[in-house]
Amino acid sequence: MTGHLFFAAGINYKKTEASIRGQFAVGTEQYLSLIEGAKQAGISEVLVISTCNRTEIYGLATSAKALTQLLCSTTTGDIDTFNRLSYTKKGAEAITHLFSVGAGLDSQILGDYEIIGQIKQAFKFSKEHGGIGSFMERLVNSVIQASKSIKNNTALSGGTVSVAFAAIQFLKENVVDISDKKILLLGTGKIGRNTCKNVVDYLNNTNITLINRTADKAKELADELNLKVGSYELIEHEIQAADIIIVATNAATPIIHKAHFSNGNAKVLIDLSIPNNIAPDCKSLAHITLVNVDDLAKINDATLQKRMAEVPKAKAIIAEHITEFNEWQEMRKNVPVIKAVKSKLLEMQDCTLFNTYYTTQSNAVGVDHHVKIQKVINNMAANMRKERKGGCNFIEAINEFIA
Repeated sequence: MTGHLFFAAGINYKKTEASIRGQFAVGTEQYLSLIEGAKQAGISEVLVISTCNRTEIYGLATSAKALTQLLCSTTTGDIDTFNRLSYTKKGAEAITHLFSVGAGLDSQILGDYEIIGQIKQAFKFSKEHGGIGSFMERLVNSVIQASKSIKNNTALSGGTVSVAFAAIQFLKENVVDISDKKILLLGTGKIGRNTCKNVVDYLNNTNITLINRTADKAKELADELNLKVGSYELIEHEIQAADIIIVATNAATPIIHKAHFSNGNAKVLIDLSIPNNIAPDCKSLAHITLVNVDDLAKINDATLQKRMAEVPKAKAIIAEHITEFNEWQEMRKNVPVIKAVKSKLLEMQDCTLFNTYYTTQSNAVGVDHHVKIQKVINNMAANMRKERKGGCNFIEAINEFIA
């Protein structure tokens, strides 16, 4: 669309705490509203990535301001807060940023490969609801291909490092006799499932009670790992009985509060949710140890050091894909000219003067004009990729056609 450029705007873990990021989290209903709002605001294409580490909006718009206003109008966060803590990028810088995000180079845990799956989901949703056009479809597909190449050709995502695994590392280092502790896990979605399996595999603990709002999901995992299932209605009793509580739910507000810990028994709480689903002020209690995703991301090990060594390789792969994408963008600029030339060549077939000349040429016998026109157009496109010469490209195509 005329006057529109590619922009990115967002906040992430580098400047904001989990509680702030939670104010700008975008769920399914908000995303749908945002896409509709983009159409009304004249934003021709839009993509939103909302994870525990970031909320970013990408789009073809007249300014980055248009994107930030749209995002903040559909979330609970304040636009002044967003503007104070956010970053904006334009054109080539915004494109490079999306590639870096997709590769896990900009993740809180370097090389986090889960982010590309989240980008795919966000892209699919936006496309299904009319938020994606040819530009962003090509761009996101390029980002996905670059991420796949990095995964296959580098060790950037090597080893086991994730927020779920970092929780296991924390428990191993900070809880004595971990295998004997009673564990309560709330939420059996993807993160909850991964964490639960890690507890069983790495901590040798099966004294785990699972609770989920949808009880069938908790029972399915419990049956798979031979664990217990608790009732959501009896959550307060389960909280009191547990030594360790891991929360991986997606509630809009905290579901566990200071009042749940009045008995004074020592407990370790791990909040894997964004926004926080354990009230942060629980940390003020002397008998409570509370960590969230920001705390867990600080856990470093040899795996991250190995990943750092792979960053130059990943950036080289990204550079190759950006070059290919830029070449595609350049070719898009040539499409109107190429279409005009093809139309003119087709018109020439009906020109009496041309036909009189052409039929006198010995090399014209048995030639399919449509095949020859397509060959001329293909050659012209190739030449324009090498060097754009304006009207000279047109003249060369005419000469090639009548030769």
